[in-house]
Amino acid sequence: MNSAFYQLMFTPSVLAAQKKYNGHSVALADEALKPNPLGPEESAFIAERDSFYLATTGETGWPYIQHRGGPRGFLRVLDEHTLGFADFGGNRQLITVGNLASNNHVALFFMDYKRRERMKLLGHARVLDVAEDPTLALRLSVPSYRARIERLFVIDVVAFDWNCPQHITPRILSQPA
Repeated sequence: MNSAFYQLMFTPSVLAAQKKYNGHSVALADEALKPNPLGPEESAFIAERDSFYLATTGETGWPYIQHRGGPRGFLRVLDEHTLGFADFGGNRQLITVGNLASNNHVALFFMDYKRRERMKLLGHARVLDVAEDPTLALRLSVPSYRARIERLFVIDVVAFDWNCPQHITPRILSQPA
């Protein structure tokens, strides 16, 4: 069975490029798209992250990629199909929030340089005001992190894929004292 990630990403143009440069293309099963559930490995990997990259697309058609950071585990796996995080104050440009008002498709990119692992995730995101769901706001809060929650992001996971470690330079980041 092909994953939802390949069904979404291997468009006719991608398959044509595979055939041109690889001599063949990936064979995709003709089946209904079913969202990939996050398993224990994916959930643990996400829980260990203290940052990730979030891509959205604006009304001009241009992609926007934003670094999101916080304490380890600030991005929460709410269930096997849902992620959430508290949106803390930042540069106040609100490009991601604005983009999501017209197109809820997102891509998240997670990196672990030390272990040379990376994961890509596709989903549909929505932004909630804290007052809309105080229970979720409490669940997404990080009590030890001194920042005010401005909004909540909820991401319905559609698909994910793990990449090979090729070309990932191992980086060992020093931990703060």
